[in-house]
Amino acid sequence: MPTQAKREMIDSMVELLNKSNAVFITEYRGLTVKKVSDFRRRIRAAGGEMKVCKNTLMRIAFDEAKIIRASEHDTGPNGYVLSYGDVAAVAKTIRDFSKEKGNDALVIKAAILDGKILTKDQIFVLADLPSKDVLIAQVVRTIAAPLQGLVTVLSGPARGLVTCLSQIKDKKDAA
Repeated sequence: MPTQAKREMIDSMVELLNKSNAVFITEYRGLTVKKVSDFRRRIRAAGGEMKVCKNTLMRIAFDEAKIIRASEHDTGPNGYVLSYGDVAAVAKTIRDFSKEKGNDALVIKAAILDGKILTKDQIFVLADLPSKDVLIAQVVRTIAAPLQGLVTVLSGPARGLVTCLSQIKDKKDAA
């Protein structure tokens, strides 16, 4: 039976897991405190949060939140990055930080997204996606393109009539 402090930690993690739309599991062994703090700051800026919790307590929290867990990745000192907004932006932040010189100690183990466990390669593919705002802009542009073409076609005869009347006026003014 967990102690009161552990129970509070589990309840806190369950609440955060229920609010999040993805969980990234990373191992931070070998990173300095300064680098971990920088990593946390970048994650917050991307719309996420990094939590460090004992693996046993996280297993209980995952079970209570009814989220599948990547049991083969819950060994070692894990940092759990919770995404609350744009999952691709958080994945991109994690990937970019891990690729920077001196940050190779950050190991990306797995992610849990929509009830599926993603591998490191799948996380990198997710990180390559454009942001949510860019994707929405692309969809809107795709929908608007045929409408813009229709407006251009429909305005053609009126434009032609105005041009013709303008030329007739110019000829009468010249004569």
